[in-house]
Amino acid sequence: MSGDFYLDPREMARLAGAFDTRAYDLASAVRAFERTTGAEQIHDGFGLLTESEEVTSAYVVLAAGMGESLGNLARHFDEVSQALKDNAKNSEAADEALTGLFKGAKT
Repeated sequence: MSGDFYLDPREMARLAGAFDTRAYDLASAVRAFERTTGAEQIHDGFGLLTESEEVTSAYVVLAAGMGESLGNLARHFDEVSQALKDNAKNSEAADEALTGLFKGAKT
């Protein structure tokens, strides 16, 4: 091996926290977006465009798809956060076990 490799469980936990925060923020933004983009909500904001059912329905479909995609991204961020937290715990446990082996302690 050409170099050393080290995982710092604290840094992994920090990164997990950052993903967790982003997941929460994005999920909150998606909920707010979804509350304001339904067919009922757009009639006042779009003026004459809402007179066309075709335009209105296309907008609603596009907005719903965007909300779904962004919701999926928020869930993915949450899954990444959880995986990083689990990995940080596993790395810390492995480090402690390895330290114990070098000290001659039983694990």
